[in-house]
Amino acid sequence: MKNPSLPFSLVGIDHVVFLVDDMQKALKFYEEVLGAHIGYSYPTLGMEQVWCGSALIVLWDITHPGAKDAVPAVSGGRNVDHICIATTTFDHDAMREHLARHNVAIEREANHGGARGMGHSIYIRDPFGNKLELKGPAEYPDGKDW
Repeated sequence: MKNPSLPFSLVGIDHVVFLVDDMQKALKFYEEVLGAHIGYSYPTLGMEQVWCGSALIVLWDITHPGAKDAVPAVSGGRNVDHICIATTTFDHDAMREHLARHNVAIEREANHGGARGMGHSIYIRDPFGNKLELKGPAEYPDGKDW
């Protein structure tokens, strides 16, 4: 519902920016493990974007000269805890097997609430330490996926 005192309404997440130090490794992970598709490219900045459903994940290579403004003041510092990526319904065992084939460790699994309701979440990290929550749709007691 739109707040009448605001000149805008929130729509959803447009993009999230992750700092990386190996673009090829980053693209391989997001394409092969998560199935993201290449989006916009900004070669002068050392930036690539990948589509994550209708949102973008921006990968910014801090080793690139065009990323000088993105380099954190503290080496190894972070400014994002995690991003939650909404997924379609998935078989939990098949997801575990898929991640294992790519040597991606599962840090935690839980039923958590989110924008689409309570659903199964799997927490992993990309090759650069960014925490990702892969969250299926809401799960209902009758087993239907609405």
